[in-house]
Order: sequence, then structure tokens, then C-alpha cells
Amino acid sequence: MAADGDGGARDPGTGLSASLETAWGLRERPSKGPKPGLSLDRIVDAGIAVAATEGIGAVSMGRVAKALGVSTMSLYRYVSSRDELYVLMQDAATGAPPAMPADVTGWRARMEWWARAQREVFRSNLWIVRIPVTGPPATPRQLEWMEQGLAALDDSGLEEGWKISVLMLVGGFVRNEVMLMADLEEGMRAGGREPDEVMRQYARTVDALTSTAPERFPSLRRLLDAGVLDVADAEDTEFEFGLARVLDGVAVLVKGAGGGGA
Repeated sequence: MAADGDGGARDPGTGLSASLETAWGLRERPSKGPKPGLSLDRIVDAGIAVAATEGIGAVSMGRVAKALGVSTMSLYRYVSSRDELYVLMQDAATGAPPAMPADVTGWRARMEWWARAQREVFRSNLWIVRIPVTGPPATPRQLEWMEQGLAALDDSGLEEGWKISVLMLVGGFVRNEVMLMADLEEGMRAGGREPDEVMRQYARTVDALTSTAPERFPSLRRLLDAGVLDVADAEDTEFEFGLARVLDGVAVLVKGAGGGGA
């Protein structure tokens, strides 16, 4: 068995660390830890609790050990690094994808459903989108979501490589939209203002900055005159608009491949 760079043992057959193989059920969980009752599941749950209340930046091996009342070194029997713990936390919090309803048919409707389901998971666990993406999906839940996304494209006529590209495109859009909305909402909460109030103030600011030289900002002036910036959009407006435009592009690809209709 080879050792990876962060000290975790990796099986030469799967390339996964010991804790990830344990998550897959490919090896037995340690039966005796340095503290009675300590387990990989408890460590992951403690990490999730810290992330949910203090943010992902607060999660460290030391902080999780403190929450469990054990030494930091005792955690390394189960998980080799903080980054590996992040992966396990994300897998546990994401969970298996919900079953797609039988009446959702056609590649486009299924991809819309898949994207919205992911968005719900991310919005319920905002700390997940703060975890840097360091590699392709390899955990049980990640591959279950990937399987569902690929299956959604079964009637698209796309070649397999394009299907993966579509999943990356749609998944990346969902992740980015959730992160952006979370940042905006956090800023509003910090300022103690409602979305409509924030937008009205923003409109006044842009108006003041552009009114003295309207010839420099003709497009912005038209936007202000139309009143677009005066009221905040409904919660899902930007997500649904963006998702529709992304899938419009995919539809062009599907049509070129001679696949099924949306």
C-alpha cells in the first residue's frame, strides 16, 4: 500500500485514501479508537456542525477534535487531513440525490430538475460551496449525483464526453449562482437592510455617479430610466433565467447531435 503526500494510506487499486475507501465500504471501519465511541461518522458529523455554525473556514482537525473532546492526533487514525475531512463532510451533507419523479421526462426537464435539486442541497448547506474543488468526484454521493445527471441525458443523443461537459457546465452554474446569492444575502444581513431597500440605494448611487456624465454611461442611464434597479428580483428569478439560457445552449448542441427533443 502506498502513502499519499498528506500521510494517508492509499490503496493502489482504487487510488482512494483509507477513509474514502471506508466510506465506500471497501474496508472495515476501525473497531477500536484511542477514545471509546470515536468513529469516522462522529468526526464527520462534528465537522459539519462546526461548518454549519461557524463556517467552513473554522473547520480544522484541532477544532473538530475540541468539539469531540479528544486530542487532535486521535483524529488521524480515521482521516488523514483537513482536506480529506472536507470531502467526507460534503459527501455526508449532500446525501443521495432524491428520486426523480416519473413524470419528469425529456433531457431538458430532467436536467432542470437535477439542477434545482442540487441548488436546494447547496442552499441548505452553504458552507459546501466554500470548499475548494480539488479533484473530480469520487465519493459515493458525488457519483450517485453524477449517475443521475448522466441518466438525465440518455435521450439527448450526445456522445459520452459531451454529457460530462454538460454536467460540468450546469453544475458549475448552480454552484456559482448559490455562492453569489449567498454573498449578496450575507452582505444585506450584515447591513440590516431588506433587498428592495438595498436595490433602491444602489439605484440612487449609480444615478448620482452617472448623471453628471451621461454620455459616458448611456446604457446604464437607460437601465436606470427603465426602473430595473429599483426593486429586487424575486428569489429564483436570476437562477431560472440563467439555467434556461444554459440549457438553451445545450439544446443547440443536442440538435446538432440529432438527439431527442427537450
